[in-house]
Amino acid sequence: HYDGRELNSPNDVVVKSDGSILFTDPTYGRMPGFGIEREQDLDFQGVYRIAPGGGDSELLVDDFAQPNGLCFSPDESLLYVNDTDRAHIRVFDVATDGTLQNGRVLADGIGTASLEKGDLVDGMKLDERGNVWVTGPGGIWVVSPEGEHLGTIPTPQHPQNLAFGGPDKKTLYLVGRNATYRMQMLAQGYMGRVK
Repeated sequence: HYDGRELNSPNDVVVKSDGSILFTDPTYGRMPGFGIEREQDLDFQGVYRIAPGGGDSELLVDDFAQPNGLCFSPDESLLYVNDTDRAHIRVFDVATDGTLQNGRVLADGIGTASLEKGDLVDGMKLDERGNVWVTGPGGIWVVSPEGEHLGTIPTPQHPQNLAFGGPDKKTLYLVGRNATYRMQMLAQGYMGRVK
């Protein structure tokens, strides 16, 4: 809940090394085919933070159409959040108190935001160099920290989410509508900071 009202449908989550939890809250879980169809209590879709040790959800940003995937930069000074309906990735500076500042678009035009075609941004992770790996048209898009589209890794079907794993963190796991894939990469995934 936020401010006494039910959240939309929390979606993606990251945990900062200080123990704070950040998550996106799009409306997909209230749509037929994705969740239980029902009215929204909130009139916005946002990004939230729960402070280390717990407590109430703190609203950080409320101007997204459909916030979805999110991840931190390796030094946790930046938070990347994609907006599925707007087909872009935004980046925010993370202040020392955990709030977000200076929001700007990092990469735009990643698909058409068509749920029917699966032509949209969804899951997102970082590699050890700070490149953003995000689901997009044709597979996994790799975007530099400066917003340059470095390339697309083709996949058999549109992936919905991804994660690095394996003993060397160079195995990329992809989840599609009806299959899971595993691909060996040259890049190593960023798995988060350890306290």
